[in-house]
Amino acid sequence: MSEEILVLGATGKTGRRVVEALRAAGAVPRKASRATGFDWTDPTTWKKFLDGASAAYLIAPEDPAVIAPFTELAATSGLRRMVLLSGRGLDQTPPEVFQGMHAAEKAVRSSGLPWTVLRANNFNQNFSEEIWQPEIEAGRLSLPVDDTPEPFVDVSDIAEVATLALTTDEHEGQTYDLTGPEGVTFAAAVAKIAQATNRRIELVELTPAQYRDVLIGASVPEEVVADLNGMFDGMRAGKLATPTDDIPRLLGRPAKSFDAYVSETWR
Repeated sequence: MSEEILVLGATGKTGRRVVEALRAAGAVPRKASRATGFDWTDPTTWKKFLDGASAAYLIAPEDPAVIAPFTELAATSGLRRMVLLSGRGLDQTPPEVFQGMHAAEKAVRSSGLPWTVLRANNFNQNFSEEIWQPEIEAGRLSLPVDDTPEPFVDVSDIAEVATLALTTDEHEGQTYDLTGPEGVTFAAAVAKIAQATNRRIELVELTPAQYRDVLIGASVPEEVVADLNGMFDGMRAGKLATPTDDIPRLLGRPAKSFDAYVSETWR
């Protein structure tokens, strides 16, 4: 049998596209999600997914305590490579914010296995798949943003880079910052979607305190509220505003633009 590449979060925004990209590259993905029996909170479910896999695509779990035991098990299971999706600017983020990502990067780097870390900006697809989609469709997106641009990255580009890192040796020990080709303000992004759909969509710029109140009112856990406000703090400070050339350098073509995403998605 062909060796399989484990894809955690295989039904998520990036995971299902990594599955597709691996298949297009002639690799055999092994899908892991709650639907297939994988559970981060139950370590007894991990081994059957790791055994026989040659590489693994990981998304940092929210619980920082589970990733180190997982990578330790991975190192003894015969796995030969790990690729972790993380967040851009994590090295400038306090350790108490995004604890899951901090723990995941530390665990992967110290696992003894060849690794690659993909640090991504906010996804284009956050507007159309969960996250901000309900508000966009309701015509009013409320976030703690200003006019600082964000080089939104397309998840299809992330998937292609992940596939390269999962299937070749040239990316071991590398950390890549994955962005779109240009910065787009949230106001401009919303306006582009509104124009494409011929609908009125309002962007409401909240203060961090107002955003916290909205999230708490929606029963979002305190630690997640802190993570999200920490991310937006960094975005407003411009820490994520500058595009990188990692995607075009790795894929040999330009990163997908926000305009291209809108044209493909919002018809």
